[in-house]
Amino acid sequence: MKRNLKTRIMVFGTFDILHKGHLNFFKQARALAKNPFLIVSIARDTNVKKIKGQKPTLNQHQRLEDVETCRLVDRGVLGGAKAYLPHIIKEHPSIIALGYDQTAYVDNLKRDLGKAGVKVIIRRLKAYKPQIHKSSLYKKKSL
Repeated sequence: MKRNLKTRIMVFGTFDILHKGHLNFFKQARALAKNPFLIVSIARDTNVKKIKGQKPTLNQHQRLEDVETCRLVDRGVLGGAKAYLPHIIKEHPSIIALGYDQTAYVDNLKRDLGKAGVKVIIRRLKAYKPQIHKSSLYKKKSL
């Protein structure tokens, strides 16, 4: 009897004010496997401030709740508070899908996960109308 195993795919981001660009990102990530299980890691408020220079509009718990209600997402998790690897290791993804503009924590990601015993495929996804669907643009419109 064949088991219907799902491929664990993990993505990362702030996901402040969920928009069509995020939804397309989730769709692209899911398309990487025949039977996907999408895990979305939400950046902690402190890490968003450190990386982007400002706090997100919505706090990490609100952003996690928004993502968890999205039908494209199978599980939402908060990213690491201090180190970025432990929560990834815990979820044990087969595939990590990176956003087109994602640069934080990616340089040694595959190597560091490999050292921790997590073999992972890393894919860079395409932008979806970044001149229209980008959180920073949505924030400017709401001001």
